[in-house]
Amino acid sequence: MDPVVAPRPRRARPQVVSLTEAAAARVRDIMAKAEGPVAGLRVGVRNGGCAGQEYIIEYASEAGPFDEVVEDKGVRILIEPKAVLFLIGTVVDYQSSALASKFVFNNPNETDACGCGESVTIVPASLEAP
Repeated sequence: MDPVVAPRPRRARPQVVSLTEAAAARVRDIMAKAEGPVAGLRVGVRNGGCAGQEYIIEYASEAGPFDEVVEDKGVRILIEPKAVLFLIGTVVDYQSSALASKFVFNNPNETDACGCGESVTIVPASLEAP
């Protein structure tokens, strides 16, 4: 008779993206002023810019079937499936100055950025356990 092997406990999945209080407040404000129904804030990464990739952030009218859904500080974030490994551990902040107001992505997977700050180079997060 073969011995019964207990399954290994799974490690907790990391939260892909989190928001600072400033970012969450700004997103709630933007969502409240949306003209149509909004299911959440869609966050992703696309190829573009001089460093190779750009963050995207936009309204989502509905969640896609494979979107990663993150609820943080009263905000629903929908992450495109192809962007998950690029965004693991990212903290989104909202910063205002006399000249500009913008969302800032603090991403541990970012390895480089262009001089103008519009595009970045991101490597996928490792799937290895720490």
